[in-house]
Parts: sequence; C-alpha cells; structure tokens
Amino acid sequence: MRSRNFLCALPIFALGLLLQSARAAVTINIDVPVNIPVFIPCAAGGAGELVVLSGDLHVLLRFAVDQKGGIHAASHFQPQGISGLGQTTGDKYQGTGVTQDEFNAKVGVEETFINNFRIIGQGNGNNFLVHENFHVTINANGSAENFFDFSQQP
Repeated sequence: MRSRNFLCALPIFALGLLLQSARAAVTINIDVPVNIPVFIPCAAGGAGELVVLSGDLHVLLRFAVDQKGGIHAASHFQPQGISGLGQTTGDKYQGTGVTQDEFNAKVGVEETFINNFRIIGQGNGNNFLVHENFHVTINANGSAENFFDFSQQP
C-alpha cells in the first residue's frame, strides 16, 4: 500500500514543486478516493477472505528548501472513513492507521518511514495489523546506518 500511495502522489507532488520558486515551501493537502483489495488471512475462521476497502485517503505532502540548501520532504497518509465488506462472510471492516515518511538531505541524507495500517473486523480473531518502521542515515562520507522493523499480525 505504501508504494502505491507514494507512486500515486508523486506526480502531484512534483507538479507542485515545479510551480514553486526555489526556497519556497510547498504543501499539498488533498483527499484521494481509493479502492484497496486486501486479503485478511485470519478471517472466516482462519480460511481468510478478500475485503475491498473504499473511502477517502487523506494525503498531506510537504516540501521545502532551507536557506542553506537543505531539502526537507514529508508525507502523511491517513484513511478517512475507509471501510469494506468481507467477500466470504459479509463482515464489515474498517481501515485505520497512519503512514508517514520524512526525508532530510544536505551533505548527508536521512529518511524515516513509519506505516501502521489496521483493518479492524467485526467479532474476534479477524483484525489484521501491519507495522513497518524504517530509518536510514547516509553520512557525508557515504557510510550508511539503517534500521528496519516489520510485523504483521493476523
């Protein structure tokens, strides 16, 4: 979901950058209608089921160039009323969570990506949780330090 959201927002973000002068901050704040098919492996008594979630995804993109030539970009994606029905059980699901990314560069580069995506179903045993946490720092000498944590809980 993260890469699909990023790829959809990238052309809008780039257009905003082209329309702004250097050193100006750019902020894009929009709602994007989505239809997201997600397989919930723990649903339907463990047999799993497909859920097509639909609703609006709130997207906030920020970009700035500071006085010293540093580049700062951030994105924030948050479901707004996203829901769907299980294709097998008919159970209702809600999509919740936040996906954020922050990027800072000058001599070195630093990026932090956090994704918490939850699909909450009716009853017990059918909530699907995804958590990703990624951070990388590339120092001026080219050495890299990174951290990645991924968990998925059916």
